[in-house]
Amino acid sequence: MRGSADLGQWRVALAVLLLAILFLILPPLTARAAMNIQQVTSPKGITAWLVEDYSVPIVAIRFAFDGGSTQDPAGKEGLANLMSGLFDEGAGDLDSEAFQAKLDEVGAEMSFDARRDGTYGSMRMLAEERDGAFDLLGMAVNHPRFDQAPIDRIRAQVLSGIIANERDPNTIAQTKWLRAIYGTHPYSRPDEGTRQSIATITPSDLAAFHKANFARSGLHVAVVGAIDAETLKQKLDAVFGDLPQKQTLAPVADIAPKLGEHVEVDYDLPQTSLQLAYPGVDRQAPDFFAAALMNEILGGSAFTSRLYQEVREKRGLAYGASSGLVDHQHANALVVTTATRSDRAAETLALVRKVVKEMADEGPTEAELEATKKYMVGAYAISNLDSSGSIAATLLELQLDKLGIDYIQRRAALINGVSLDQVKAVAKKLLSPEPSIMVVGPKLGSKG
Repeated sequence: MRGSADLGQWRVALAVLLLAILFLILPPLTARAAMNIQQVTSPKGITAWLVEDYSVPIVAIRFAFDGGSTQDPAGKEGLANLMSGLFDEGAGDLDSEAFQAKLDEVGAEMSFDARRDGTYGSMRMLAEERDGAFDLLGMAVNHPRFDQAPIDRIRAQVLSGIIANERDPNTIAQTKWLRAIYGTHPYSRPDEGTRQSIATITPSDLAAFHKANFARSGLHVAVVGAIDAETLKQKLDAVFGDLPQKQTLAPVADIAPKLGEHVEVDYDLPQTSLQLAYPGVDRQAPDFFAAALMNEILGGSAFTSRLYQEVREKRGLAYGASSGLVDHQHANALVVTTATRSDRAAETLALVRKVVKEMADEGPTEAELEATKKYMVGAYAISNLDSSGSIAATLLELQLDKLGIDYIQRRAALINGVSLDQVKAVAKKLLSPEPSIMVVGPKLGSKG
């Protein structure tokens, strides 16, 4: 009994501590949620969203060009990924070593990342060194060198990862999974390419890809920090103003992930991974927020969702079970994931499907919906607006999703305006179809 009392007191103390921390961080986060987002357009027509913040002498810029790895030509898979590793490996009249030295000199952090639907870039710099930092960013964006020695070095790093992944059960499974649900669509291809494809990539391939993708028509920019609008206009033109006007992108078809597929990757592992794919919902769809609320109740919330409670808390079958809305430019899905002891995999899969079916048939309760609305409204600032970098990333994603510069102010009303009937309807629509299922581990029922 004494142990139970101590545990209860510990939980109360922890709750008090968490509340105290919350009240300490809420004022700045509330202020950030009400921040002033300016739309800035440079003389050459480059548009960016800007949040001025002089609380620390830092400027963060994030940007994206439409395209990404879906633009890799057949036989050159991995081209966008390889290119993204080369922008800080020499630009203009600076070779790799000289460019890196200049970055260190101005104290700037620069990175690029190729994803399925876009090539992303970012830089974080000291406000007092912004002239030199923006100069380097402009060189990287406009005049990457793609010298052979850095290409070979970065290619070797990528190849090392590909070879390692050839022995990784989860990577092998993911490759089979993507082929099963996307067929021959570009989404089925590995972003990093294959041994064969990356070996064929030349400097001229990189230069052609850069020219086709790095153009103003597909550019999105967000900036946060100690910089005013007039100064930013000059910097936008210096970095992006001389790029070609129009991208030349290959068309990419919209696709619905194939349902009813069953992918088993047989490995003698102590733990089996399970993944289920259901239909998704477009970010612009009228029932998106109904779907987002339903997903949060089903498996989105880390500790209170139905999947977590049924799979982890009540039965101890897994460390966690979750669901998430996957939102790509050309495909959407709702994906459920968990991992369990291999001898309990069939039981866990049946339980997951039971929980999903109950949500499809009955939807959530009014109490679940109201609690989830409060959580989703209150958690947004903590999850998305807690630093200059995260604010810039959030503003960039809002642009890519075409949600409007006033979205943050409108978001709470959009969530609170969702009715229980709307959530029940979207649950039935998304969760009633037969899902595609992937099992990674021993064959179901082979142990126990």
